[in-house]
Amino acid sequence: MLGSMEFYLLASGSKGNCFVLKTAATQIVIDCGTTKTYLTRSFHMIGVDYLDTEALLVTHGHRDHTSQLKMFSGVEAYAAFGLENRADQHWIKPYTPFQVGDLRVTPLPLSHDAENTVGFVLETAQEKLVYITDTGYVREECVPLIADADYYVMESNHDVGMLMQTRRPYPIKMRILSDSGHLCNEDCAHLLTRLVTPRTRSIFLAHLSEEANQPQLAWQVSADALKQCACRKDLVLKAAGQYEILMGGCRYEERLDSAYRPVGVLELSSDR
Repeated sequence: MLGSMEFYLLASGSKGNCFVLKTAATQIVIDCGTTKTYLTRSFHMIGVDYLDTEALLVTHGHRDHTSQLKMFSGVEAYAAFGLENRADQHWIKPYTPFQVGDLRVTPLPLSHDAENTVGFVLETAQEKLVYITDTGYVREECVPLIADADYYVMESNHDVGMLMQTRRPYPIKMRILSDSGHLCNEDCAHLLTRLVTPRTRSIFLAHLSEEANQPQLAWQVSADALKQCACRKDLVLKAAGQYEILMGGCRYEERLDSAYRPVGVLELSSDR
């Protein structure tokens, strides 16, 4: 039986990030980077009113995740660090769940060069979604909490070889490769093999570098790894472009027509 979660990755990458999750009773947003014009247009395109958002969850303080805090000034905000001009924010702690409507939200500690960066496990009575980006690695104690989910949004930031060939300064390259940087394609794929079960319905590969990665490459690395796992033959695997709106959850599963397939969506199936 289909659950009630529907979700949209509106933007993902160094130029901006925003994720929308809806259930039968609740609407939340994770991060609010990029421009107000883009976000306003994107919400309109998916038929969602951002003013109906009940909670804004913020992973960390980098501008590509926080630039439009004012756009959500009337929304309850949750973060593990101090938000600018949000003295009324809800302070959250890793491993300490809180409730937003029918969603149980558990923050997870991540490893990034920003104060108190977190990911999230979001659960209803029926479904579980894991959202992890901007981390150099995932702590071992987090693995049992994030395994066996219906849906994953997981960072697959860079190809190591491509990164080293970029013209970025060497210290920047080392920062990205460090434990407080970003997950590479191989680390993401290996992690997914430890997490995915026959319950898992879809995976979004997120926060891809435009300079040091390609959607097809990120997809192929994870697809090859997942083919060795006991996963569903109809598991959907998508690699997100910076401004490619990806849709998942119950509405996607009910309406698999071309109108709901963004250009470049890649699916893992038994005949691939």
